[in-house]
Amino acid sequence: MYIVAALYHFTPFPDPAAIRGPLTDIASVHNVKGTLLLAREGINGTIAGSRAGIDAVLAHIRALPGCASLDWKESTAASAPFPRLKVRLKREIVTMGQPDVDPRASVGHYIAPEDWNSLISAPDVAVIDTRNDYEVAIGTFKGAVDPLTKTFRDFPAWWEENKERFHNKRIAMFCTGGIRCEKSTNWLLQQGVPEVYHLKGGILKYLEEVPAETSLWEGECFVFDNRISLKHGLRVGSYFMCSGCRKPISPKDKKSKKYEEGVSCIDCHDKLTKTQKERFRMRQKQINLAKKIGS
Repeated sequence: MYIVAALYHFTPFPDPAAIRGPLTDIASVHNVKGTLLLAREGINGTIAGSRAGIDAVLAHIRALPGCASLDWKESTAASAPFPRLKVRLKREIVTMGQPDVDPRASVGHYIAPEDWNSLISAPDVAVIDTRNDYEVAIGTFKGAVDPLTKTFRDFPAWWEENKERFHNKRIAMFCTGGIRCEKSTNWLLQQGVPEVYHLKGGILKYLEEVPAETSLWEGECFVFDNRISLKHGLRVGSYFMCSGCRKPISPKDKKSKKYEEGVSCIDCHDKLTKTQKERFRMRQKQINLAKKIGS
């Protein structure tokens, strides 16, 4: 059983490159895999490994300047969620492209999972999903607005075009683990929106703590690892990953004539070139061969 830890923390790192080496070393020694992003604004990522390995990496991160109050969310996986370790340097730990956004200055009101249903059921509250379109497509909260954004960078422009729809409304926003809402709520406050709320711990915390029978969540939650999606209780969902476009596909999608294992799905079949498909078929052939010989 693998422990999966999703984490983020906003704190100033004057020299993220100096942090990268020691962090990579401690994770490698303990065979912890996954992706960690470092920027001047902090750290973000998801890692998986043994209990001892995850504890060692989290202890190392908490010892970094300004990270003593690091919070994280845990779940489990029966097989390795990540094939390798990546510790990367980035401009932002979650890319919004708004240089004046600073979650350390101010954010919206945090709403605990047990209080979320009451808030979003209020008639004067507009609920906005800040995730990307392919994530929203497999699950979201009942009645939530889908901005249909391709990337988080698109969110500010979408708000500018649609803000009149939310006049005199309180705004409640949510995302997978909470990090996008740290930035989106700060940005909305800067735009003069008086009452902004966000789900503390994100969808993952909600699915962990709120029983399915009282939940307002519909569908499954996309996650950025080999589990693809999670259900209530953070149980592994029913979705698969298309190797052609890296989008989630359902068991129903796999029945389409446009689905080919390791090559394409109903969404990307007509978008891929013949050369791309042949390359993906060769890759899948190598994967099947590796599985056959236990490599």
